[in-house]
Formats: sequence, structure tokens, C-alpha cells
Amino acid sequence: MTSIAPGGEPFLFPGGRTGCLLLHGFTASPQEVRELGRHLASHGATALGPRLFGHATQPGDLLRARWADWLASAFDGYHMLRGVCDRVFVLGVSLGGVLAFHLAARLDVAGVVGMATPFGPPKDPRLLLLRLAAPLVRFVPKGPPDWRDPAAAKTRVAYRVYPVPALAEVESAILAMRSHLVNVSCPVLLMHATEDTFVPPANMQAIYDALPAGDKAMLSIPHSNHVLPLDASRSQVFEAAADFIGRVSR
Repeated sequence: MTSIAPGGEPFLFPGGRTGCLLLHGFTASPQEVRELGRHLASHGATALGPRLFGHATQPGDLLRARWADWLASAFDGYHMLRGVCDRVFVLGVSLGGVLAFHLAARLDVAGVVGMATPFGPPKDPRLLLLRLAAPLVRFVPKGPPDWRDPAAAKTRVAYRVYPVPALAEVESAILAMRSHLVNVSCPVLLMHATEDTFVPPANMQAIYDALPAGDKAMLSIPHSNHVLPLDASRSQVFEAAADFIGRVSR
């Protein structure tokens, strides 16, 4: 049986009757959103960070993952919180944001906080080559880290490679999300780093435009990379999320 990487365990911070489901990104772990969950719990929320299928164990586990498996992990977390809370907010980073919108389109979600959420696959010709090479190449190493807080980068619990077959599953999850955004009726807060080179900030505007009219807002975060809840401007991200949840709950 594969063990969970130290520090990559799921977490639960008990609190009040407002639940916060925190979903990490592709190849990452609940550690990515743990401190955000702790911050929300300090404001009275119950914060749950599940481990998405195939993550925080060994990269080979993602070779057999389908995006429906990641969505099932998110559904489990939602229903766990819904059993003990009056309302559930869903917060997600990157792929976690994609899953958050899938939940909001299908379930009774009080609000969504999407952080660095992609609207489409990165327009990088190398990804096309990787998909074509998927039958032959199973893993590729990640590029050099792009962090504004190097100390935070060292604490991250995530795979150091991309499982190539799973990249197609990420793309499928994104494309399916796009067709469901019209069904999202809850309040939404979108956050994106102005310096995000992995998922460019234009993705935030595209999601905003695809959502129905209503309670929706965008917030640009300076001095950060793609992983908003961990990098240098994380305190601004924490406060913005807590303020949004507090306002909507009231």
C-alpha cells in the first residue's frame, strides 16, 4: 500500500457552521492550502482539505487517474462538510479551482474562490509534443521553480515531475468546466497573480466573462507566482478569501 508523503496529509480544522472545502492543484497536495484553511478556521469556519486521488503518494499513481476521480474526491469532501455545516464554500487552486466550479454547477454551494484557475490549457507547443509522446514518455521533470518567496518554495509538498498521460485529464477537466460555468449561480471571487507565467492572468478575465451576471469579482495579486496560497503575497490571499466568505455568509 502506498503511503502518503509526510506533510501531504488531508486536514480538518473544526470550527463553526460555515464549511470551507479547500482543493489543491495538479501534482500538489493539501499542504498547498493548509495555511489558508487554518486562517479561515481562525475566523470561525470549519476547514477541510481532502487529498485528490493519486496525489501526495508517488507520481505513478497519477498514471491511472481520470479527472472524474479528482472530482469524486471533491464531492466526498463537500458531502462530509455538508453533513456538519449549514453552508459550504469551495476554494481551489489551479486544477482545484476547476473542480470548485464543477461542484458549484452541480451542488448547493454558498460561494467559490477560484485561485489561478485556468480557462483553457496553456498554449505551449511543448504540451502538444508531450501528449503525442505519451505512449512512450511517462514522466517529465518540472522546470525551475518561479517563486517570490524561496523559503516557502522549499516547504511545498508536491511531485517533482509531471505524469504525461494525466495532462490530458487536466485538459478534459478544464474543457468540461467551461461548458458548466453558465450554471454557476453562487457568488464568486477570482484571484490571479499578475506575474503568473504558468496560467496567465487573462484566464481570470475569461472565466469572469463566462460566468452569469451576478455577485462576481476579480482580484489581481502582485508579487506572487502561480501558487497563490503559498507564495509571498499569501496574507493578501488569506484576507481576501476570509472577507469574501464573511460577507456572503452574512
